Amino acid sequence: MRIRSGRSALDDAQLVTAWQAASLLLGYPDDDLLARRSLIRRAVTGLPSTVREPLERFLDHLDAAPPPQLAADYVATFDHRKRCCLYLTYYAYGDTRKRGMALLRFKHAYRAAGLVLDDGELPDHLAVVLEFAATGDLHQGRRLLLEHRAGLELLRLALTEAGSPWATVLDAVSATLPPLDGEAHQAVARLAAEGPPEEEVGLAPFGDAAPTGPVFLPDPSVGARS
Repeated sequence: MRIRSGRSALDDAQLVTAWQAASLLLGYPDDDLLARRSLIRRAVTGLPSTVREPLERFLDHLDAAPPPQLAADYVATFDHRKRCCLYLTYYAYGDTRKRGMALLRFKHAYRAAGLVLDDGELPDHLAVVLEFAATGDLHQGRRLLLEHRAGLELLRLALTEAGSPWATVLDAVSATLPPLDGEAHQAVARLAAEGPPEEEVGLAPFGDAAPTGPVFLPDPSVGARS
């Protein structure tokens, strides 16, 4: 099977490789990741250039930067900047109670595939979702990515604007997904302008405005979500 992305057609094996590589590269740059650089580089050689080249650029950065700098940059980027949050449901739900229900959707998908997530990690972490898509259930993983495409795009833009080397990993992930159309661009712009919703406990009786909800993007290749 081949799935159309922005400028390439990836078969299932290529998607597995791309998402597994991106999952590893979005992890903390510890000794285990650095030891896998050559293996990852060999694995991505067969991918389309729109996916392979961004991953190779980040691998070049891993080769060139001192490990202490990589670790410090990772913490500064992903732990200290909300705009660069790796938890996908944050963009749609913020820190509201509705986020808990969204997290359950991820957990249910993992359990249906026979996978149990370590209690130390939230199921919507992008590296976890990509690993699930690559090793658990490719099509359900892809569906989760597409449901949170607006958040993915905001993360990619934030990393790009910050000049972060991790932006190229998001470029590669984006290249594995269908291109954003006009409606999708509007959804991203709306979410960027509004930001993640805030908890509005007790405010409903005093106003007519409905709480801000998630911004989902359509999957143009499979039609409406079930």
